[in-house]
Amino acid sequence: MVINLENLFNNDGEILEVNTELDFSENEVSGVKPFVSPVKVKGNFVNNTGIVSIKAVAEFMYSAPCDRCATQVERKMTVPIEHFFAVSLNNDNNDDYILVEDMRLDFDELIYSDVYLSLPTKFLCKEDCKGLCSICGKNLNIAPCDCKKPMDSRWAVLSQLLEDDDE
Repeated sequence: MVINLENLFNNDGEILEVNTELDFSENEVSGVKPFVSPVKVKGNFVNNTGIVSIKAVAEFMYSAPCDRCATQVERKMTVPIEHFFAVSLNNDNNDDYILVEDMRLDFDELIYSDVYLSLPTKFLCKEDCKGLCSICGKNLNIAPCDCKKPMDSRWAVLSQLLEDDDE
């Protein structure tokens, strides 16, 4: 959806309400299609003395396997959307403003970028997830396993010393 911001830029105090849904269901993240609901965006564009800004919130349900234990997790995600727009900039190296020279904004692309940048780099079922046993593959969140961890061969000589002390 492309939004024409011309009326906003030309009228101080002007407000444009946004209440829309975007379909990200076909978009993949790490080989998975995690968006199980539309991305609902609610908020306002506002002109404050020639600078147009948006304050909004994007909400959606996100379903993906835990990165440690592979349990499928569904979680409601909320992403704050806050940007400032300008039709021209005095300094080209200004990251505080999004330049919209033609006063038209690709709103879907803006939301898409904000949502993807807000996704966690590691998606966990819970913060203290114990993951899977590297030997038997048992989910350590459910119960501990009885696997004996293989000893690093570099420590074998020291373990012999311990065995000698037991005698």
